Amino acid sequence: MGSRRFESSNYRNPCLTMHQPWASLLVYGIKRIEGRSWPSPIRGRLWIHAAGKVPEAETIKAMEDFYREIYAMNGITDIKFPEHYPVSRLLGCVDVVGCVTCEELVNWEDVPASVRLEGQTAFCWLCEQPQKLIVPFEMRGQQGVYNLERKIYEAAVRGLCLVEAPLPVKFPLPNPQDRFSLKPCSLASRSNSVSEEEKSPTLVAAIAGARAAATQFSKNNNNNNLQSFNGADIEGEKTPVSSRTRNKSHDRVQ
Repeated sequence: MGSRRFESSNYRNPCLTMHQPWASLLVYGIKRIEGRSWPSPIRGRLWIHAAGKVPEAETIKAMEDFYREIYAMNGITDIKFPEHYPVSRLLGCVDVVGCVTCEELVNWEDVPASVRLEGQTAFCWLCEQPQKLIVPFEMRGQQGVYNLERKIYEAAVRGLCLVEAPLPVKFPLPNPQDRFSLKPCSLASRSNSVSEEEKSPTLVAAIAGARAAATQFSKNNNNNNLQSFNGADIEGEKTPVSSRTRNKSHDRVQ
């Protein structure tokens, strides 16, 4: 716990670069879980930046179909998806309130079934309070979690507006006095996952389509690691590696 507090203190205005459409889905509050192969080093506000790769229409459809299906399990049928998925832009922010393992999330009886179905990666970052920028800022991204430049932060924080999410979730902390208490292995082990029998054929197909959409990045980059189900970055064990964009330098992400 102490080491994570130290890591979090190294970030002043932490930001994460993600591929579209996952970046906008997170900022719009549709996506509540950011999946990674490594645990979240922060708690609190996390800025979300969209990488430079323009999403394919098939990828957008696959992810929107996935979220339609999982929200339907909780009776939510009217989801307002983003009209556009801008790239190379700072989009907004979320609050990271915790991080648990996939096994913990899929069996967590205190959260809706649709949230449990978002658990598809080793570590699940739990996100609340989405806010979007009225006018997304053009900027360059970086690999992993990094600090926003001060001038960008000062301009961005004034341009935020609240988002009306389809089904806002409040993740309960095991110890409300300790914001790092919701961490891997902090939840009691229970078996309350959504069984295969409970999944409709359309839901099963939507999950398969979402997985296929996410794995395209690992194939395109010849990376042997499992791509984040949430399509954020090609991930290593400790530090994620963002996809390269066309005609850009190899150490930056647009």
